[in-house]
Amino acid sequence: MTRIPASAPAPPGPDVAELARVVRDHPGWTAKAAIGLVSDVVGPTDWEAGPGDDGAVVRTAGGRVVACGEAVWPPFVQRDPRAAGFAAVLTNVNDVAAMGARPLGIVDTVVAPAGVARAVLEGLREGCALFGIPLLGGHLTPHDGTPAVSAFALGELDDRALSVTRCAPGQSLVVAAALDGRMRPDFPFFPAFENRRDRCAGDVAVLARLAASGAAAAAKDISMAGLVGSLAMLLEWGPFGVELDLDAVPRPAGVGPAEWLTCFPSFGFLLTTPAGREPEVLAAFHERDLAAAVVGRLDDGGVLSLRRGADRAVVADLRTDRVTGLVRA
Repeated sequence: MTRIPASAPAPPGPDVAELARVVRDHPGWTAKAAIGLVSDVVGPTDWEAGPGDDGAVVRTAGGRVVACGEAVWPPFVQRDPRAAGFAAVLTNVNDVAAMGARPLGIVDTVVAPAGVARAVLEGLREGCALFGIPLLGGHLTPHDGTPAVSAFALGELDDRALSVTRCAPGQSLVVAAALDGRMRPDFPFFPAFENRRDRCAGDVAVLARLAASGAAAAAKDISMAGLVGSLAMLLEWGPFGVELDLDAVPRPAGVGPAEWLTCFPSFGFLLTTPAGREPEVLAAFHERDLAAAVVGRLDDGGVLSLRRGADRAVVADLRTDRVTGLVRA
């Protein structure tokens, strides 16, 4: 019998209006506004070909690949360089998966003192081993100042990409997450990989299967913007709206709703699925002991709101409120 990790019932906690304020003021969300600089400089963009989605779809003679990159938050690199190296792999693997692709390998850049660089490389090695992908190479610059770490990934795409450009009104919104972990005390990060280990590569492969079958249309990994901030980025392209049912959102036992909605889970994804395909999507995650639930339905209103029972609060009106500020072509 399949065991689904425990999801906590909604506690009294903050009321819905307060939760809406907390997630909207979350620094991980507000920092995304700086991305608008890209459109200011390069002009309107194609969100599937980049920049805009979690990765860019690149056509090659042999098919299509997904390319992406991530810079690790500098305070995290300074505090825990080995974990930062691991995170550089994790974030890229999640971005590739969110596009419906399979990761092929990682390239890194490290600028740091020798001891810090060693710890970062150890973390990169550990992350690549966990997901069964090669560390293809990169660049190392010895530097006695503030360390910096970035990594880049390529992914293989079979057919259709999971892209925000495929969102449509009437699609169901699904949240999928690994709940068998524990929140870090120093950063808003919920690592589940320590308990899942040899299951991690198979976990991210679920999204490529759902993309190939057409059961999922769009996806975004839940990252530093938190669940609601990442959802706002998913909806921004339309803009689309959704009423997020807080009672339905899978959440680890012992983690409060505000903490969960603003953290970065090591495995957490938002997916949209055509009406009628929801059981297929949920089963794909449940078979791997991952939590997944339908938490809302997309509409064309452009309003992102939270609901718990009869209580409702608007988080943002994406017709006027800026998230990344990217301008579509």
